[in-house]
Amino acid sequence: MVLLIYSIISTITSIGIAIYLLWGFTKIKRLSKQPLTTVQPSLAIIIPVRNEVEDLEHALQSVCNINYDNYRIIVVNDRSTDRTPEILENFAKQYPKITVNTITELPHGWLGKNNALYQGYKGSDEEWLLFTDADIAYHPDAINKAMGYTLKNNLDNLAVLPKTVSRSEILNSVLATFGAMLMIYLRPWNSIKPNSWSHIGVGAFCLVTRTAYEKAGTHERVKLRPDDDVKLGYHIKRAGLRQDVLSGVGALSLEWYKNLGQFVDGLMKNSFATANYNVFLAFGYMLSCLLCQALPMPIMFIFGDTTIRLMALGILLAQIVYMIVVVPNKWWYALMIPFAGFLMAYIFVRSTFITLKQGGICWRNSFYSLAMLKGKEE
Repeated sequence: MVLLIYSIISTITSIGIAIYLLWGFTKIKRLSKQPLTTVQPSLAIIIPVRNEVEDLEHALQSVCNINYDNYRIIVVNDRSTDRTPEILENFAKQYPKITVNTITELPHGWLGKNNALYQGYKGSDEEWLLFTDADIAYHPDAINKAMGYTLKNNLDNLAVLPKTVSRSEILNSVLATFGAMLMIYLRPWNSIKPNSWSHIGVGAFCLVTRTAYEKAGTHERVKLRPDDDVKLGYHIKRAGLRQDVLSGVGALSLEWYKNLGQFVDGLMKNSFATANYNVFLAFGYMLSCLLCQALPMPIMFIFGDTTIRLMALGILLAQIVYMIVVVPNKWWYALMIPFAGFLMAYIFVRSTFITLKQGGICWRNSFYSLAMLKGKEE
């Protein structure tokens, strides 16, 4: 009887989530489908870099050849020790729109990337700011169309979800489930609604007016948040400002992580932060990953009778349809959802355990105590 009740709840929940996500994604417009604009207010494109030699040249090449006239690129070199400074020097000589700011010391109480973004803002005076990353490949029209959409809809902040791919198909399948979980949590298609708690923040593409950024508290307000992009978006929305999101498929892309190991290591540093360093909340997230993603299909197929297995098949078919419809997923990614659920549960548990054991997090060769992260350091 317990298995039957769990199976019914899981079936209704899983199919309902798939339908809800498909509906939600229909509400998110594509950046590539937006018209070009001739109205081009001043724009500072702020890119933090630290030992980015592998992706930097390709990313800078794309952003230096955009269909937009009134812009400046501010690259903030945050204590790089590889060939990054040399690459930046060569680009600055070739492209006069590039300004390179170099950070030699990290201020106390700041994460490196957050400080670099903040220093980029301080070195700008443009009306609009675009916070982006050093591994983003832009279509030449992407920024022009984003600005046009923002102005047309009187937005203060626009986030764009990039096409995220990896050379690892296993990682791509996990990213598909991770992305769905993130969308369920954030519900970004509702971020435009002023009375909705939903919000969005994307480190790959955050276009915001200078006034809105300052009203939201700048990166000073999220200076110790590993999830600074989401939290900045949260503060922008809570400040009563207009925010929206577009899909970047066909307009901007990145290889977020190159393999599953990098993905696990990357999320291990900030997963506990998403629970606000609350053990009970982190446990709840872990339990949700197990009960909603990892366990339903394996338990129902292995231990269920014919009726329960048919329900499990219904879950699988709904998830296959979701994967087929949402680009660039593949149908078989649905088969990997239980694995991704177990992996995310493991990451939450491991992240919480390691952070508590060492009393903080290690980030870019710097240690931050839990007291500091929670804002309780004297």
